[in-house]
Amino acid sequence: MLKLLKIVKDAGEVTIKYPFAPANFTPAFRGKPEYNPAQCIACSACAVACPANALTVETDLEKGTLTWQFFVGRCIYCGRCEEVCPTRAIVLSQNFELAVFNKEDLYERATFKLCHCLECGRPFAPQKQIDYALALTAQAGAGADEMETLKIQFAICPECKRRNHLNDHLSTLCDLQTSGEK
Repeated sequence: MLKLLKIVKDAGEVTIKYPFAPANFTPAFRGKPEYNPAQCIACSACAVACPANALTVETDLEKGTLTWQFFVGRCIYCGRCEEVCPTRAIVLSQNFELAVFNKEDLYERATFKLCHCLECGRPFAPQKQIDYALALTAQAGAGADEMETLKIQFAICPECKRRNHLNDHLSTLCDLQTSGEK
């Protein structure tokens, strides 16, 4: 018994005096995810990667908006959202004190405008995502003429692009058949 007490005394204090003294954590500590909506392109990669469904994305086609929502109460601090975010709009912080008086304070929301198709007028993608793709293309060295063409192509929904491509393909086939009959 005395031997055990000697071992305990030699070990010293192993706990921290929190909350009376500040808690120090390693740089790898995963606290509350901090979200920067100005940096976000609304790609929804974080919502797809979140295993706890703490991140959700809802599209309102009538209003032409996409709403991103984070609920701290479901978060398991796994860090998947930070890993998949292409613009680093989500970064895990050192913040672990998350107590609130009102449950609504556990939610964080951001709303993004959707781009409407130039041909059919339906909303199809977040405008920030299209702007981001155009900026990356310009950064890669695309010329001014090419950028104007891409702006038009990026503003057309995938359904209209498929329909246009199919119509072009069918007209080419018709032209080939007509020239073959002569």
